[in-house]
Amino acid sequence: MKILMVCLGNICRSPLAHGIMEHLVKQKGLNWEIDSAGTGSWHIGHQPDRRSIAVAKANGIDITNQRARQFSSADFDDFDLILVMDKQNYRDVIAQAKTAEHEEKVKLFIPDGFVPDPYYNDEEFAPVFDMVYTRCEKLLQELKH
Repeated sequence: MKILMVCLGNICRSPLAHGIMEHLVKQKGLNWEIDSAGTGSWHIGHQPDRRSIAVAKANGIDITNQRARQFSSADFDDFDLILVMDKQNYRDVIAQAKTAEHEEKVKLFIPDGFVPDPYYNDEEFAPVFDMVYTRCEKLLQELKH
């Protein structure tokens, strides 16, 4: 299983989802590949936001080796599942889909909701971490069956 987590800049939400899912998959001994990307290009090559790094570290997860990259249409062929953090990310990713098979790979990370972007509010990083962790646990159970 190859999963791509996508948000806007690939420095806050998707690196957390990437790191958390990678951590959980490793704990379960699964040979899955997890990655992340952003729909925008502002942060290409940068580490995750310092606040994402801090909240992940406080929860025993190291995301410092991640580097931001931009989503590309090649990702449709490279990944089995593309999980986006909100409806705008969904629209931006779907706009690059060339086939119905590509479109079917794209899902909202939270099926009937979204992960709020904590970028402009330091106080949102811990609740976003908790939300993403809870969803990753459920997602892992869903995908294993």
